[in-house]
Amino acid sequence: MDFSTIIRKQDWILNAAIGFLAAAGLVSLLSSSPKQFFYQQLVWYLLGGAMALALARIDWRPLISRPKFIHGIYLFSILLLAATYFLAPPIRGIRSWLVAGQFQFQTSEFAKLALILVLSIFWSKAHVGIARFRNLAVSFGYFLLPAVLIAIQPDLGTALIFFGIWFGYLLISGIRWKHLLAALVIFAIAGFFFWTTILQDYQKDRISGIFNPESDPLYRNYNVIQSKIAIGSAGFWGKGFGQGTQTQLGFLPETRSDFIFAAFTEEWGFLGGFLVLFAFLTLIIRIILIGLKSENNFSRLFCLGTAILFLSHLVLNVGFNLGILPVVGVPFPFLSYGGSNLLTNLFLIGIIQGIVLRSKF
Repeated sequence: MDFSTIIRKQDWILNAAIGFLAAAGLVSLLSSSPKQFFYQQLVWYLLGGAMALALARIDWRPLISRPKFIHGIYLFSILLLAATYFLAPPIRGIRSWLVAGQFQFQTSEFAKLALILVLSIFWSKAHVGIARFRNLAVSFGYFLLPAVLIAIQPDLGTALIFFGIWFGYLLISGIRWKHLLAALVIFAIAGFFFWTTILQDYQKDRISGIFNPESDPLYRNYNVIQSKIAIGSAGFWGKGFGQGTQTQLGFLPETRSDFIFAAFTEEWGFLGGFLVLFAFLTLIIRIILIGLKSENNFSRLFCLGTAILFLSHLVLNVGFNLGILPVVGVPFPFLSYGGSNLLTNLFLIGIIQGIVLRSKF
């Protein structure tokens, strides 16, 4: 397939939504961070965009008949997560990044891609037998193994994303209510195990702080309080580029990653925040529509799994920016700074654009 055809037949509504989110994120970085972060993120976008174009040229349909290849990718991701736990240096108290010189790679991002691939190939063949306990157990095992390796890093936010992906696949695969209840019971038992044996004290403090938001404003609830002040004081039009008080004076933490939505909203107002959410929801809806129109179950499930991933990120990130969910360190896709997350997201988009190019709709 020639380059001009690839450009012409892509889903440009999807690209436009990503372009708006990229511009918003870059503007926020330019306003609130040293310029090196702006240029680094711009380079990641250029590299990721080129990678997405290259991936769109590949016909991924033969993967449907090669489950061993998909399982190989999944196994490799598990080995990377294990290596990360034992070999990675602690960065901000978390062992999530393999480091080689100046290069850092968050292996859990690759594991997200691997989980979506393996669950897509699994449910494309087993969805008619979703009522069988064996299928539920196998799919739960696919989720649980990487989730545990990530939770002990410790990275509760990404572990919750993995649960969102697995649970979302159960919903779209047509699970019965009694089996859904059984899945929730299993998750509740696993959640109790995580709470008593794996979660750190600071993670428990963040969760319990949601139920008492005004307590301990200088420690447990400091981040959330500053985020709510930034968003609540923005007004409709915002305070203007470089004029956000919470952002510019250093009260709002992690303005490049976890709280970039609050930082952007403070300077660009409710209108800017609404446009970011509108663009992101457009992105999700477009991916869902592509999936529903796809010609095979694997492509359909891959698109829907990607939409579940992005939606899980949106709910958690905006939730703790607004103070209605615990702060779990989850980035806002295409808006937050970070090469690993951005490249993974654009990898997924590249495969989806390849599905678009080879579909008849």
